[in-house]
Order: sequence, then C-alpha cells, then structure tokens
Amino acid sequence: MATISFTMDIIVARLHGAHMWLYREIGDIGVLKYLSWTLYPMALAAFSTGFSQSITPHSGGSGIPELKTILMGVVLEDYLAIQNFGAKVVGLTCTLACGSTVFLGKVGPYVHLSAMAADYLGKMRTTVIKEYENKFKQHEMLVAAQAVGVATVFGAPISGEDPPNPTLALLNLSLIPFPVFPGVLFSIEVMSPHFAVRDYWRGFFAATCGAFMFRILAVFNSEQETIAAVFKSDLKIDFPFDLLETFFFLIVGTICGIVACAYLFCQRWMMVAVKKNRLTAKLLATDKPVYTVLVVLLLASITFPPGLGQFMASRLTMKEYLTSLFDNRTWSLLALNASEVAKPEGLWQEWHHPSATIYGTLTFFLLMKFWMLILATTLPLPAGYFMPIFIYGAAIGRLIGEVVALLFPRGLYSEGPLRPIIPAGYALAGAAAFSGSVTHAVSTALLVCEATGHLGHVLPTVLAVLVANAISQKNQPSFYDAGIIVKKLPYLPPIRSRHIASYQVVVEEFMERQVVALAKGDGFQEVLMALDTSADAEYPVVESTESPTLVGTVSRSQLVTFLQSHEHPQAPQGEKLAIMGTLGDDCTIEPIMLQFSPWTSLHQAYHLFQLLKLQRVFVTRSGELVGAVSRAELRRAIEDLANPK
Repeated sequence: MATISFTMDIIVARLHGAHMWLYREIGDIGVLKYLSWTLYPMALAAFSTGFSQSITPHSGGSGIPELKTILMGVVLEDYLAIQNFGAKVVGLTCTLACGSTVFLGKVGPYVHLSAMAADYLGKMRTTVIKEYENKFKQHEMLVAAQAVGVATVFGAPISGEDPPNPTLALLNLSLIPFPVFPGVLFSIEVMSPHFAVRDYWRGFFAATCGAFMFRILAVFNSEQETIAAVFKSDLKIDFPFDLLETFFFLIVGTICGIVACAYLFCQRWMMVAVKKNRLTAKLLATDKPVYTVLVVLLLASITFPPGLGQFMASRLTMKEYLTSLFDNRTWSLLALNASEVAKPEGLWQEWHHPSATIYGTLTFFLLMKFWMLILATTLPLPAGYFMPIFIYGAAIGRLIGEVVALLFPRGLYSEGPLRPIIPAGYALAGAAAFSGSVTHAVSTALLVCEATGHLGHVLPTVLAVLVANAISQKNQPSFYDAGIIVKKLPYLPPIRSRHIASYQVVVEEFMERQVVALAKGDGFQEVLMALDTSADAEYPVVESTESPTLVGTVSRSQLVTFLQSHEHPQAPQGEKLAIMGTLGDDCTIEPIMLQFSPWTSLHQAYHLFQLLKLQRVFVTRSGELVGAVSRAELRRAIEDLANPK
C-alpha cells in the first residue's frame, strides 16, 4: 500500500504540474486561460467518475461509511472485491490531480483500498493453506488495513534535525514508530466504536511498515534527503505560547465546534436534497459524468485566479495550503512590508491582495469553501474528505490567530520581553479542532503534531479539540455516521443520550414478539409453513408447542434440505421421496450461546451487539421463548426511546 500510495503521489504531481504549465504557457488571453483552468479538471473528474462507475458502483465517495458497517459484522456484497481496487486507484488519482479546484483529499478512499487489499490477501491465505475462512481473522486483517491506510497517507515521521545524507536517514529508525501512533489511534476512533486491545499491535506494526516503506521510497527518489514531516513547520520551540493564550485557544475550539455543527447539518441536508431533486437525481442515476462536469465547471469557474480565485489563494495546491497556513510569520506584519523594496517572499503572498487585507481573503476563503466543499461531497467519484476539512480548520485558526496578533502586537504582556502571538499555532489548533469535531475524533490533536513535526502547541491543541468535540458530538452525528444515515446502511447509531431514562429502557419494550418458531416434533407441513411465513436465515427451535423452552436454532438451508428429502402428506404415492420424519430427528439443531432476558437493558444489548457483531438474539423468560431482538428493533429503540427528538 505504501508503494501504491507513493506511485499515486508522483503521478498526481506530474498531472498537476502539467496543468500549471499549460495555464502559464497559454498566454495572457483571458478566454484561453479560463478554458485551460476549467477544462483540465473537468476532463479528469469526468474520466474519474465514468471509469470508476463503469466498473463498480461501489467506487464513489470515501468508502468509510460502508467499511464501518462491515467492521460491525454486516455483510455488504462485493464491496471489498478486488475488482474494485483498480477502478478506485485510477479514479482517485484523477480526482487528486484536479488539485484544489475540486478541493478533495485521499485519506478515506485509501483506507478503503487498504481494506480491499487485506480482504484479498486473507482469501489468498485460506486458499493456499486450504483452511476454512475465519471471520475473526478477516476482521483482524481489516483492522490492520485501516491503520495502514491512514499511516501511508500521513507516512512522514517526525524528525528534529535532518541527517546529512540518505544513508543516515534510513538508519534513523527511532523516528519511525511514534508518528504512526496518532494514525492508528485516528483509524480506531473513526472506524470502530469498540476495539480489541490485542488488535492494536497488529495495526501498529502494519502501519509502521507502511510508513517506513513510504519514506524509503521518498529517500531513494531523491525528492527528500531525509525523513521529514509532511507539512514541515518552523514554529518556535523556546516559547511557543503564553499561558493566558489558552483562553483564545478555547475560543478557537468553540468556534470550530459551532462551524462543524453547521457544516455537518448542511452537508447532510445537501446529500438528501440532491437525491430528492428531480434533475440531479436523474443525472446521478443515468449520467453521473454529466453531473460531475457541471459541478466541477462551477467550482473551477469560481476558483479561476483572475476572478474570485484571487481572493482565495486558488493557485495553491492542497499541500501548499497547509504549508502557507502553518507559516511561522505573522502575515499582517509581512503585508506592511510588501510595498518596500525588500518584499518578503513565500506562499503567504497568495493570500495577500492589494484591494483586500489578509483578514478579508481568509474570511472570503472560509465563506466560499464552506458551501463549495459541501457541494463537492456530492460528486460520485472516489474522493476523501478529511484533508479539505483539515485545511478549512487551519484557515479558521489562522484567521483567529491573525486577529489576536493584531489586538496584541507585543503579546499579552505589554511589559517585559517581547513575546509576540504566533498565528501558526492557532492554525494548528484550528486544523485539529475542526477536523476532530467533524469526524468525532480526539486523536487529530496528535495527528497534526505528526504532520508538522511540532510539539510545542500540543497542550492548547488538545484543549481546543476537546471543546470542539464536546459541542459537535452533543448536536450532530459525525461526518461518516451522516453518510451511513443518508445511505440507509444497516448500522447501529450511537446512544447520544446519557439521561438516566435511557438506562431504564429494557428489551421487553422493543423486542419482536411475533417470532416464527418450530418445535422438535414438527414435520413437513409445519416446516413448509414456517418457510413461507418468514425469510429469516435461522429459526428458533423449542421443545414443544405446549412447552416453548428454547433448545437451539436451525438454519434455513437445513430446512430446505429437509423439505427436499421428505414427502408432502398429500403427495401422490408415485412421487414418494422418503419416509416421514421430524425436525428433531433429521436436522442438526445448533445450541444457543447467548440469549437476552426481557429485563436486559438497552445499553447492555447495544454493547453486546457491537462487541460480538451480533445480528439477532432471542429473548427468553425462565427458558421459554418470548421474543427476539435484531438490529432493526435495536436501531428503532435507540432512535425513538434513547434519543428522543
């Protein structure tokens, strides 16, 4: 996966470089520059949609909602098939080559790619050693794959001082394990509500190998001479922030949490609106590339540099956005020196416009990208959504940091040594807080430290992330849970309510009471009636109709075999297949390992379903069958009883 990720990055860099070269070399003719700016991403996005969707409909989006559902024990047919792998790789490469025009990322689809590779390797293993497929081992492979997917995207370890040559860089192995730690934690937080500790070392080891391989390829490609951070920053370490600045970092977390709630609500509304609108629903059903072309044309027209794009730093790539926002210098001070002979250089100039201040461009960027990113998430192409919200949060933090630096030019203390405000520290906190609140993850505080190689602001960053998460988790489902809700996947929603009343809800209040059951002495007629009445995969077996003591279950396939090998009571004598028999004599009855009591609480049932990947559990009172609980009943109970609207 590290090799594929590295190859994709090289191809994306070449394709994006070709676009920038075409835009520069085409001349000063406005129409031609506009066409070169818009047609290139339109063609790539249309090809990404058409190619991937023609092979498999499962290649669109990030894949995280479906993968979360699979990890909870739900079977989604063909979603992890290896045939989808090539389609998603090619489609994702074309999507990333569109650059910041479409403003989409890589993390989510690459986790999906890692899961497909892990599933295929697991099937190869069972074929080679000729053993039965083990669902628990398959789950362990998927757990390791999700950590690899994150680690190979953020595959750069933290380093302090660069070794002088590639050989020393490769020998500096002590830098490898630590940065993978946040990536594994992030994958656990996003993907699994419950996580077995024994699986952690597998994910950690696989992610470490992926990150190490990625860095080896980077070193030998001579693009980097050493192991370095992805978004290397030059923030001050001696005095990164004043203790009183913690108040402003809490404000950053509060604002990020409020904006995240608005973003999650609007994004979920947009996904539903696109499906309900007649025109867009028809395009998404029959002509997905056409819908993609129209949306990308709108986005590219807005980001056209001579137009509105000049107020949004639209010529920067996704990586350059973060590099500029994490700039150690204060942009308002640099803007004052911009008219002098010694003009400060750097990516910050893309944010500086003669007719608008730094504060104006950052505000305009936030206002425009808010709805543009929401619109981009409706595109039916392979794309990730973590990096865009990461950049958006960094812009929020940068704007607040610049405002604080303007209000306190000498720092919070007017007397004593000069301790200026560092806006880049606020950008770090904003990136972690907004991305964490959107995904309901706390490990983004460590992930931002990994990506930048800076630990000086870890304390205020963690505080900002906690505040933002407290606000968003109270009011909105996470970005990936919202995708599950919109797609109506069979996934159990979290119990958000912690009121004492939710703990008083018991299984008896929401269980299914009309359960189709069979007795051990039932024959052909009773089995046939049960199969016609219900389409369940397994049926409970009781001792007798008069004494409904639950003794086990029998699968539907066994019942079908039972019918095929026995005669109907009214069948002609010439079609007689076998002597009459009973269910208890001719079928294998599997014992029941787990059953609920009517007084089992909702919280207990919820955690058992999550931990054991259960699909259906029977309810007994004094051993007698009284009902059943499936994921459907449990979900309705959570939505109606524990989380009342």
